Amino acid sequence: MIRTTALSTPLEVPQPRSAWLSRRDFLRSSAATLAGSAFGSLPAFAQFKGERPKQAEGVTVLNPRGRVPVSFIIDDSTCLVNLAHFCIPHFAEVFPDKYKQDWKKLPREIPDSFVREFGEWCGEREIKGKYSCIPYPACVGWIDRDMPGWSKKELLESVKLVREFMMPNWDIHPEMVTHTWAIDTKTGRAYDNRDDKHLENWEFSQNKSADELANYIAYALKPLKNAGLVCEGITTPGGFGNKNRDALARATYQACRDVFKTEIPHYFRHLFTDPKQSVAPRVEFAAGIDGDKPECVVSIIGCTGDWFGGWDGLERGTVDQFITKDGKGGRLPQVIAAGEPTIMVCHWPGIYFNGEKVGFNIFKEVVKRLNDHHKNLLWMKNSEIARYWVAKELTRIDKLENGLKLQAPYACPAFTLQLPEMAKGEIKHAGKPLAEVKQVLGLKSGTFFSDKGSVTVCFDLPKGASALGW
Repeated sequence: MIRTTALSTPLEVPQPRSAWLSRRDFLRSSAATLAGSAFGSLPAFAQFKGERPKQAEGVTVLNPRGRVPVSFIIDDSTCLVNLAHFCIPHFAEVFPDKYKQDWKKLPREIPDSFVREFGEWCGEREIKGKYSCIPYPACVGWIDRDMPGWSKKELLESVKLVREFMMPNWDIHPEMVTHTWAIDTKTGRAYDNRDDKHLENWEFSQNKSADELANYIAYALKPLKNAGLVCEGITTPGGFGNKNRDALARATYQACRDVFKTEIPHYFRHLFTDPKQSVAPRVEFAAGIDGDKPECVVSIIGCTGDWFGGWDGLERGTVDQFITKDGKGGRLPQVIAAGEPTIMVCHWPGIYFNGEKVGFNIFKEVVKRLNDHHKNLLWMKNSEIARYWVAKELTRIDKLENGLKLQAPYACPAFTLQLPEMAKGEIKHAGKPLAEVKQVLGLKSGTFFSDKGSVTVCFDLPKGASALGW
């Protein structure tokens, strides 16, 4: 369990009620308007960071291979079930004035043929990200047992598709248990109450302790494990944990460690579209970084609204909100210019917009424009970004007479440092020479690039002590 101190309570300035908009509410409304009214006024939330090491002056940890990480977060996905079709009547039961859509007209299924088409297209372009797999979607059925409305064979084939076809390039997350009604983990049944206090998206999680949330999150993780899916993190459904961030972070760590022995748990809870708000991952509750049993949890942050097709099939998105044809406008160039992980957010029902490929086609054009205008991008899974940011912030770096000493609590591939022109001649890491490349975009593990009074080195960082010498 993460160690706590007197400082481990949330260090947050009290916020107006509007600052607690759920991610789902945020995405249902105009992102441009809400960015100013809700998140634009929200200071960088002061989650407890924990320990930080000394890092030598003049040495800068760059992005991996000197590139900008890019990722794609897919919410509201699972096996077979179109969550929008089944969850809207649940929400309407509590909020009849807000959810008046004729949900019966929505497709009940997002077919595996579409999952395969999407996955193949992304695989050909080395696109990576996060794909939710809700274990008991809208109480329809369990992905590790039965899904009423589909045969056992269809369910097994769908799970296999996620496991063997998606999982290599996509982190698999639960989006809690049902994404609608909260489940009593003692009985396995939804609570009888029909109010916002018993909807996962709203108030259910807001007054729970870290242990209570960890129990609930673990309950969501176990069916995925039973189905042969591996999870290094979680996604929060709607507003889950948004007023209980301290407990949410610690519960994520506890549940992922307990169920999957995850080394670096991460969670997706927040997105910001205000260009003044950093979207860099938050490494939280770091402890024991000088020992052999370090601890931390990482908050992954999205940088866009769902401008593909939404979660409910009501509003078609547009490409230009992400990136304009000339590559100068839209949200993505802002984040790329800042050098922060550029993590787009969507909902799976909108990618398959009412049985059409509206969101998918928008995504295709977004990727094309990114490739046309940016040659310095690196697609990464959320877990890969989390690992890199942990190494970036928690690796101790000390100067030696002819090199650097590194003490890393976690291993990390393609760790990239920029050094002043103090490195002369042959450069070695862990006794192995690095090969020189002629341009910064040629950097990969085991290489260095020298230019304009500085040297950039890239190598696989092992856990524990290692040295960079020249």
